[in-house]
Amino acid sequence: MGFLDIFKKSERDRAKEELVETPWHVLSSMKQLDDITAESKDKPVAIFKHSTRCGISRMVLKQFEKSYDLQDDQLTLYFLDLLENRDVSNEIAARFKVHHESPQMIVLKDGEVIHHDSHQGINAEHLKRFV
Repeated sequence: MGFLDIFKKSERDRAKEELVETPWHVLSSMKQLDDITAESKDKPVAIFKHSTRCGISRMVLKQFEKSYDLQDDQLTLYFLDLLENRDVSNEIAARFKVHHESPQMIVLKDGEVIHHDSHQGINAEHLKRFV
């Protein structure tokens, strides 16, 4: 890329290049719940339950991603598409005894829920307390 190429890019394209991607791990199977529970004994794990058809969920997700700045070695961040994986979402509610909401953030440590938020209560800064 030459020096003048920067002027060919839109402001939006330049902004995208500056963003650090959120280190999501996709949660899409029941078996992963056992693995996640075990993983939470080594470091905190957070599950973000998202409805792809909900404007509020999309807004909360974008705000969360904009302010998230932890590394994978501090906390593992899982993303659950509720519409594609309703069975997994239902199992999370039953297994961890947390009433289902969307969007929802659930934090596990030592195999137990230590924190959960929903809707506008979801905040990336909250996760820093658990690392």
